[in-house]
Amino acid sequence: MAITTLLSAVSRRLEGKVALITGGASGIGQRTAEVFAHHGAKLVLADIQDELGYSVCQSIGSGTAQNDVTYVHCDVTDESHVKAAVERAIKSYGKLDIMFNNAGIVDANKSRIIDNEMADFERVLRVNVTGVFLGMKHAAHAMISAKRGGSIISTASVASCVGGAASHAYTCSKHAMIGLTRNAAVELGQFGIRVNCVSPLGVVTPLSRGFDGLSEEELEGLYGGVANLKHVTAKAEDIANAALFLASEEGRYVSGHNLVVDGGFTVVNPSFPMFQYPENKA
Repeated sequence: MAITTLLSAVSRRLEGKVALITGGASGIGQRTAEVFAHHGAKLVLADIQDELGYSVCQSIGSGTAQNDVTYVHCDVTDESHVKAAVERAIKSYGKLDIMFNNAGIVDANKSRIIDNEMADFERVLRVNVTGVFLGMKHAAHAMISAKRGGSIISTASVASCVGGAASHAYTCSKHAMIGLTRNAAVELGQFGIRVNCVSPLGVVTPLSRGFDGLSEEELEGLYGGVANLKHVTAKAEDIANAALFLASEEGRYVSGHNLVVDGGFTVVNPSFPMFQYPENKA
């Protein structure tokens, strides 16, 4: 009986928690919502894709209590929208324990800086940096007032660690997100609020397909080819599980951290062949 109870507790790692997920209607946000719901969290999904958002809510709700998942239209560049989404979580479920700033965009894949437009550059920073700032700000306000701590997580990218992995605007935005995360972690630690990032190499999502213009199979081959870890393909669920760790009690002493989920991509320069076995060479 004791073992059964323990296993049940482990399988419901967010029992009693309330999470707000921006960009929750598709891709990593959708999969994270499904994983969080499986682990007992009550959810508010925020997105601008209303039809998809309501559909995800219905899908998740069919496997849990219908009133345990709510959708709200939210443009993360509009402070009134972000504030309203946080207030919706508190009004619906009485508190906010987890803020997952997942909404993000990419710009056109233009490799030459002289071909980039200022308006496109600013649009990416407005969503990926200002949007995250607003999510942190209003989540922090709610969590500080409640005096129960909390976890704020943002989706960054391996483009936060290295150059040349994405466009100028996207790379700049993800580097900025890491700085913002570290600064917020320093400030909010005194209130028991943890602030972290998850940085994927790349998984097949509507966002990545739109940026690269490749098919699902081509994208999986691309990401798998550049990753150091072979014989495994990254999925959105891998990023969701990383966010789950940071949101749950297992990550209770982790703050100011950029959790890189990249199959070893950022730890090796592939031009150094020191550890290549002959039988593994192409």
